[in-house]
Amino acid sequence: MTMAALVVLDTDFDGARFLAACGRHGGKRLHYTALAPRPVDAGQLPSPWREQWPPHVRGLHRMVSRDGLVTLDLLIGEPGASLAQLALRVDEVWLAWTPPSMTVLARLMNDGARLQAVRLDDAQRTALWKAGFAFDDSRLRAVFHARQKPIEAVPDIDRRAIVIGAGVAGSAACERLAARGWQVTLVERHAQPAGEASGNLAGIFMPLLSSDDNIPTRLVRAAYLYALRYWAGLGGVGSAFEGASCGVLHLARDGAHAQVQRRIAASGDYPPEFARWLEAHEASAMLGASAPHGAWWFAQGGWARPSSACAAMLDACGARLTRCFSSSALTLSRVDDEWQVLDAAGVAIAAAPTVILAAGAGAVQFAQASGLPLYTVRGQVTHLDPASLSARPFVVCRESYMTPPHAGVVCVGATYDAQDDDASLRPASQRDNIDKTAAILGVAPFDAPLAGRTGFRCMAPDRMPLVGALPDPGVPRRCEQLRDVPRWPGLFGLLGYASRGLIWAPLAAEVLACQLEGEPPPLENPLLAAIDPGRFVLKERRRAQ
Repeated sequence: MTMAALVVLDTDFDGARFLAACGRHGGKRLHYTALAPRPVDAGQLPSPWREQWPPHVRGLHRMVSRDGLVTLDLLIGEPGASLAQLALRVDEVWLAWTPPSMTVLARLMNDGARLQAVRLDDAQRTALWKAGFAFDDSRLRAVFHARQKPIEAVPDIDRRAIVIGAGVAGSAACERLAARGWQVTLVERHAQPAGEASGNLAGIFMPLLSSDDNIPTRLVRAAYLYALRYWAGLGGVGSAFEGASCGVLHLARDGAHAQVQRRIAASGDYPPEFARWLEAHEASAMLGASAPHGAWWFAQGGWARPSSACAAMLDACGARLTRCFSSSALTLSRVDDEWQVLDAAGVAIAAAPTVILAAGAGAVQFAQASGLPLYTVRGQVTHLDPASLSARPFVVCRESYMTPPHAGVVCVGATYDAQDDDASLRPASQRDNIDKTAAILGVAPFDAPLAGRTGFRCMAPDRMPLVGALPDPGVPRRCEQLRDVPRWPGLFGLLGYASRGLIWAPLAAEVLACQLEGEPPPLENPLLAAIDPGRFVLKERRRAQ
């Protein structure tokens, strides 16, 4: 039986307090969540933490010690809003900043949780007492006593799972579960990983910016920054797998678009190491061509070959992974609290209490997932000889993208063709890719031999992923909130990654692993709700009620 981590909340991050907690809990699992309303000087922290330290941008940033025993979640932003969005159960709290409403704090406490305050006045102490905290004689230490029935502890888990699909989604799921001691069987109909959308030669990684910092922006930012740290833990882009953190130059589309980007840059929300706005003269100098509307420079962005990332994640699983390739999983059957995965002949390929569907739009071929609103969008990538154009040593994006040369190929594209299932290479699609690339570089359109690859992005109507327990729409139930949505027992999804699967895969797999283990998640509550697979059922039933 795996011991649960001690969960500590610090309402205003202090490096000395964090290191002291690590020392007291040495050799045991510790999950330390800290609010960070101001930039933190990480210079006094040991190098493993300094190397992972995030830029000061809003959101929850997860860091993990080299031995995997300590997890540090740093939640950057206004402390009141940050505290209200946390999704965890706390065993100890350091009250360095005192919230105006103690009920928000009490909502997070386990029964018997201990509190240590830095300072309190009488009114704050009274508010905490009313919320359920009983103080000792020191008047700065208290124990929380729940007035409701305590939440039951997560029972011991049968750590066996089947993952269906060996693209970036499934490969990341295998690695995140294996890292927690799970035995995982990976079922894939192709002979190798990354046989579908993950088979492109290059995937681009960069953040998304918006003037209102909306939910999609926050989600993509969280996925991007988590992926950077996760890949570093595997050995690094360009070392553990093919790719390069060469930077991404994202050009503004036109004058109106540039004005919006300037307002975002002027907000001061993004430090230059995360995103730096370049006016026309700077962007043109970097591009070596006219960039009249300016551009964003994402210095940590770049490209990676998804298939090699899949290989690195699967290799990291070691002996905990069983590969079952060239096997078509066609049916799921629940027998005696286990799922059986059956092939076309009805023969069981594998059995386990937990199944994770990571097969893109192919997931809807299973009866249990047939109602999910997933669809595909065709994307044709063009492969060019570097001699045919003056490629840059970084990624360039506008209406399309262009990678640096690698192994004698520059990738440009990709098309975005809805309701189109043609997998063949089409001259018209190649012409579209080349014309857009030529326009970015300010050169005349040119001809090139027809070469490239067609993939199909798996999408949901709101273009958000589906991460977590899959809904069972056949169970009638009134639904007011996501927790009311009926779910299939032991059936989960990692689906709908659209065109950002490379960065979505690590974070989504971590979210799911935390759900399975009963651990604090790496995202805030509103972001978790935005990717919950039950959101579509909830919307339908609310409308019908």
